[in-house]
Amino acid sequence: MKLQDHLSADHRLGQVYRYSAGAIGLFLIVFGILGFTNNVGFFSTTGDHVAGMTSNGALSLLSVLFGALLVGGAAVGGNFASTLNICVGILFLISGWVNLGLIAGPHNILNFRMRNVIFSFAVGLALLLFGMYGRVTLHLPQDNPYWRNRHPEAAKANPLPPRALPHG
Repeated sequence: MKLQDHLSADHRLGQVYRYSAGAIGLFLIVFGILGFTNNVGFFSTTGDHVAGMTSNGALSLLSVLFGALLVGGAAVGGNFASTLNICVGILFLISGWVNLGLIAGPHNILNFRMRNVIFSFAVGLALLLFGMYGRVTLHLPQDNPYWRNRHPEAAKANPLPPRALPHG
């Protein structure tokens, strides 16, 4: 499967990609802003807790940047939001594994603790789930645009009835 497969602009899967990227992005922006209000040093490892997790200036900045990236992807929507969810989800999983190894050492510059690692894994898996939703599975329904793109002969033999466009 190519991640650039065509998805019509009005398809309902685009809403899943858009809303998931927007919701997670907004949460990351709020977390980052709250982290900045603690007036903790940029690479401090003694920061206060924000939303149950530790933070510092560097983690707050990264949270705001990735949150803005996801909100931007939500604004674009469609396949772009799906692909962005997948890519950022992979980065969050990698971050969780890397920071899990750095927790006890002197190189823990993002002030990660176990709650941060678990959050990183959870957000990474959620972004992957939402990004791959409707795109990657063994049994896609025949009205799914990705299935139709992968099986053009069967799609031609089984045309879909025209859908009514939403009013507004």
